[in-house]
Amino acid sequence: MHRPIDDPEGEYGADRGHGADGTYGADGSFGADGRYGAGPGSGAVPPPYRPHPAPGDTPGPWTGIPAPPTGPWADTQGPPDPGRVDPRVLGALLARHGWRRRGGAAGRYSRWTPPGGPGGTGHGGTSLLVPESRAFPDCEDLLGEALAALAHSGTPSAREVLTGLTVPSDEIRWWRDVPPGPAGTVPWTVQEQLRSAARQLLLAGALAVRGRAGYHGARHRRPAQASLESVVVGAAPGGRGLTAFLPVEPGRPVAVRLYHALYAAREATDYQRATGGMEAFDAAVEAGVSRELIEALVALVRGTEGARIALEWAPAAGAPEGCAARPEPVEFSPGDLPALREASARYLTDEPSVPVRITGAVVRMRRSGPRGEGTVRLRVLGGAEVPHVRAVLDEEAYRTAVHAHLVGLPIRVVGRLESRGGFRRLTDASGVVPVQVDEAERDRLMKSLHENLDFFEEACGPDD
Repeated sequence: MHRPIDDPEGEYGADRGHGADGTYGADGSFGADGRYGAGPGSGAVPPPYRPHPAPGDTPGPWTGIPAPPTGPWADTQGPPDPGRVDPRVLGALLARHGWRRRGGAAGRYSRWTPPGGPGGTGHGGTSLLVPESRAFPDCEDLLGEALAALAHSGTPSAREVLTGLTVPSDEIRWWRDVPPGPAGTVPWTVQEQLRSAARQLLLAGALAVRGRAGYHGARHRRPAQASLESVVVGAAPGGRGLTAFLPVEPGRPVAVRLYHALYAAREATDYQRATGGMEAFDAAVEAGVSRELIEALVALVRGTEGARIALEWAPAAGAPEGCAARPEPVEFSPGDLPALREASARYLTDEPSVPVRITGAVVRMRRSGPRGEGTVRLRVLGGAEVPHVRAVLDEEAYRTAVHAHLVGLPIRVVGRLESRGGFRRLTDASGVVPVQVDEAERDRLMKSLHENLDFFEEACGPDD
């Protein structure tokens, strides 16, 4: 099948990375082991599609067989069950992926051949007989033969058709117009840029599902990432394209939000280029446009002669309400980059700070002397959509935080979550009080304290 989109566990760094150092792993890429963020230096170049293990093979890091995916794709080894395939959906997917209909018995079945090949016969003369409906006795036999032929076909689009049949999925496609490398293929580093941009765009869509904002920063990042765990991707031959399959359940909200956001970003860019005004980008926030989405578009277009993005809805589910049945691709060119970069900077500076009342466990503290104000780091338990925040507390509040930490209690603090730094800093902190928790949570906090004494860093002098 295709490669699942997974991110390594860890804290979100900077304003768009996943690693503790503020980067997407090593280089913002899908790694060689199929995990996002491993980078090209972590192993051999992966194939564009995830192969099916042979019966009896055991997945493992040394066998060359990827571990099976989780979620909707967990039971998708081998062709789909012919008894569960709708012939109309199969025909729609074949047409979408460039297969050609070449007659057949009217009202009973149609014959399909792969794209390309001499005389349009496709790869190796492969052809499929697809019944028009399930009303005929031999329907399931014909479907079984067609699915088996697809499973053994060397045509890349055959895998994509099987993917769409296995789990009803909306498809998002990216293309980049880049100079070819040796043998007409795209260099690996350029393919990684495409993968990184695609991942950023999907994450921007998932963030927009959870709230409209010009700049999300660290807010909602973990649930947004978790919502993409069921997405799989496959590269087009030559490395100029990439396709993401978003299962209708639960991925359709992300696809719908990206549909609206991409068209809004295109219209806002056209308006800025025509008038010089940025008002359209302000209005586009309600459609899901954000700094994260704009930065993904910049990464997609940079270094190319143009790029385009297309969405196609799962035939089995149909088009969602308020969306075109067959959306036109959205295109961006290098001439759009100045407008996009200006919009990105505008979103970063204009997003206001947020008043919050946070409950969190103190996991780190520091101050430069035995008295005075100090800095604490809180693992957020409630009150904000970020995993951690830092706050500067006055002497009395800092002492309260220390005592709460020692007895295994979280604290509650009121302040403003600053957009600068990605909503990771709490300013004007006040009203620090310990919060009572149940015994199980308190025991867990105490255990964490004893296991991580190195993080308890109150110092009596300069940094030790």
